[in-house]
Amino acid sequence: MTVLVTGGCGYIGAHVVHALHQAGDKVVVVDDLSYGKPTRIEGSRLYGMDIAAPGAGERLAEILDAEDVDAVIHFAARKQVGESVEKPLWYYQQNINGMLNVLTGMTKSKKAKKLVFSSSAATYGVPPVDVVPEDVVPMLPINPYGQTKLFGEWMARACEEPFGIRFCALRYFNVAGCGPVELEDPAILNLIPMLLDRLKKGKAPAIFGDDYPTPDGTCVRDYIHVSDLADAHIAALNYLDRDERKYDAFNVGTGEGTSVRQIVDELKKVTGLPFKETVMGRRAGDPPHLIGSPKRINEEMGWHAKYNVEDIVRSAWEAWQANPEHHIDVENWKQAD
Repeated sequence: MTVLVTGGCGYIGAHVVHALHQAGDKVVVVDDLSYGKPTRIEGSRLYGMDIAAPGAGERLAEILDAEDVDAVIHFAARKQVGESVEKPLWYYQQNINGMLNVLTGMTKSKKAKKLVFSSSAATYGVPPVDVVPEDVVPMLPINPYGQTKLFGEWMARACEEPFGIRFCALRYFNVAGCGPVELEDPAILNLIPMLLDRLKKGKAPAIFGDDYPTPDGTCVRDYIHVSDLADAHIAALNYLDRDERKYDAFNVGTGEGTSVRQIVDELKKVTGLPFKETVMGRRAGDPPHLIGSPKRINEEMGWHAKYNVEDIVRSAWEAWQANPEHHIDVENWKQAD
């Protein structure tokens, strides 16, 4: 099978490219390289382009047919919750236009009719239950990022019947950790790299808000190892081969909640660094508690998470230390603030 991965040079995308290669598939990558590097895609053909730009749909159609693509996995998007609150129109332009162009390309393509969409638990907003099933009602995302992901699902679903596109959305929570160390998260946007980046600078790791209605006052999330998530994308591609598919949206997670403070405490154990964290103000658009039920994907696809929080933090630390630009001298480390 030939799979086109948008955003394949990024953090999650590169792990999925790796998993696809391990499965014996041919991979084509489309990426604007705003965060990722071409060295991360193991020799896959790379097309450099912004999928949200005018005309990108027609260009994608050409690429899909030229490369004889069977399926698309769509990651490329803007993904910072706080930034989406500050720049809502830009997020709508980037994420919705990106999805529009992916679908346009697929509808014009002769063969590429299977789509796995990288959605998000941000589509749920602040749900009325502790552990969220996929069919929770209402779905009211509380930030523009989550809104763009939910609308992306609607767009893909609308294209199933008229264009014969087989569609599956994976809604995941907080992705962390690392598989091969060279696939370390290249952007300082997710929690653990943000904590490690401050440690590298000798600064106190920051917790954004400790007054949420949670057991220790910090946000609680369902953390999923990026390698587990990559495996879920392979399972989703296989699911789309079935003629009978009961669902088109799946949570990908462990069903277990971990607070930001628990992640910080685990980082202290794994790194051995005697740091003291600092508490800063809440970030706009962050729900206090978000855990997803993985029951549907467990039963329908046979996928189960293999890694726990200790595995996640340890693998992230090992990848960070393997990078000469990030490496922290543990023996001589001192906190400057």
